[in-house]
Amino acid sequence: MNKRPASSPDSNEPAEDAALGDLFPDERAYFAEQPAGRVSLKPDATPHSAEHYHGHRERLREKYRDHGDTSLADYEILELLLFRSIPWRDTKPLAKALLARFGTLAGVFGAPLGLLQEVKGIGENVALDLKLVATVGQRSLKSELREKQVLSSWSSVIDYCHAAMAYESREQFRILFLDKRNALIADEVQSKGTVDHTPVYPREVVRRALELSATAIILVHNHPSGDPTPSRADIDMTKTIVDTAKPLGITVHDHIIIGKDGHASLKGLRLI
Repeated sequence: MNKRPASSPDSNEPAEDAALGDLFPDERAYFAEQPAGRVSLKPDATPHSAEHYHGHRERLREKYRDHGDTSLADYEILELLLFRSIPWRDTKPLAKALLARFGTLAGVFGAPLGLLQEVKGIGENVALDLKLVATVGQRSLKSELREKQVLSSWSSVIDYCHAAMAYESREQFRILFLDKRNALIADEVQSKGTVDHTPVYPREVVRRALELSATAIILVHNHPSGDPTPSRADIDMTKTIVDTAKPLGITVHDHIIIGKDGHASLKGLRLI
């Protein structure tokens, strides 16, 4: 093996080493272990600010774990959910902004995707996460209906319909199809309309009931205005469906109108 000659006083190596040092600084500045303790990954975050909201998050989780949901305000429930979607920011102002815009937790989860994204700080991913929570809630309520006789679980019917429709921005016409035991066969949105009208075709309602071998149906639609009071058109159309279905052995148990603040039952109002 040839031995490398020693550097001579007039050698260029020191200058070359200095130049290399400028191009490639000491790697230890990049690979050395960080001191123990919390490290912020946000360039503009100070240890104090990072500890502030991370400490708040931990306290809020402990509060929920130890005392349950009744110990939390609505905005704190939203905060807990937003923690998972927004890991590096204080979510309290955002939770309060959502409630200020939509009024209630139900209003937040029922809001359309586009309206959620109009709130500053809510991007598509966060909005989708909120809608996913709403979907889980609706499907949980719907699964309860499938395991019971619908007419003996009327409060469950109302809860499900309210969760599914109360905060829709357009009218929807939904039908719950029941078998001879009044168990749920199918739940279908038959039409969607405008803010104050949705088309309904009585023959299509009855035809679909026959296809599913349903012996009874419950009609449901929403009023985006929030007021569930039935209109004259609501009453007349319901009577037309009742008259069309009855000769074919299909019973219309009720027509429920859903609003943000409540519901109306045409049967309960003795309108059918």
